[in-house]
Amino acid sequence: MAWRGQLSKNLKELRILLCQSSPSSSTTRTFIEKNYKDLKTLNPKLPILIRECNGIEPQLWARYGIQLFSLSLSCLLSRFTISLNFP
Repeated sequence: MAWRGQLSKNLKELRILLCQSSPSSSTTRTFIEKNYKDLKTLNPKLPILIRECNGIEPQLWARYGIQLFSLSLSCLLSRFTISLNFP
């Protein structure tokens, strides 16, 4: 999809925090497995940081310039799983 190549246009950094084994992070792990390679290939200079920690709820942090935004993925992914399963 075209959005993948446009990430580095506005984003300065993307951080994903998740648990290696908890069910609440399973959708996040699947998303990373399916999309990380394409995201990194299309945005080679964009730092995409993936951090794993036991017992943590999945989170997404995005930095735009000097602003940093955080989003809890556990509720978001359970509601919008279909929209995050990109082809």
